[in-house]
Amino acid sequence: MSTSTDANRESPDALTDDELTALALAADPDVELGADAVSLWDVGASEPADLLPAWYMPSAMAGTRLLHGWRRRVVLLIIFSFLLINAYGLCSTYGWVGFG
Repeated sequence: MSTSTDANRESPDALTDDELTALALAADPDVELGADAVSLWDVGASEPADLLPAWYMPSAMAGTRLLHGWRRRVVLLIIFSFLLINAYGLCSTYGWVGFG
């Protein structure tokens, strides 16, 4: 199975990872940028600039149903118990409740 990256590696002017690493290590990190330099984010921006990308924090589901009855009480009990554990200064990070 061939992908687009496999096709790029077979071209004669493609650089290997070792060559790219050598170029990156040899580059001067304090070089002054020219006035016509373009940001990489502006060049590759095909989506609108959000605070977080969609793959990192997707939007909330539109059609979620609210909990009613005993399910709601169970969820609220769990939330309240974690708040109570933290209020008393206990640590429940690793599953066992103990002094933090």
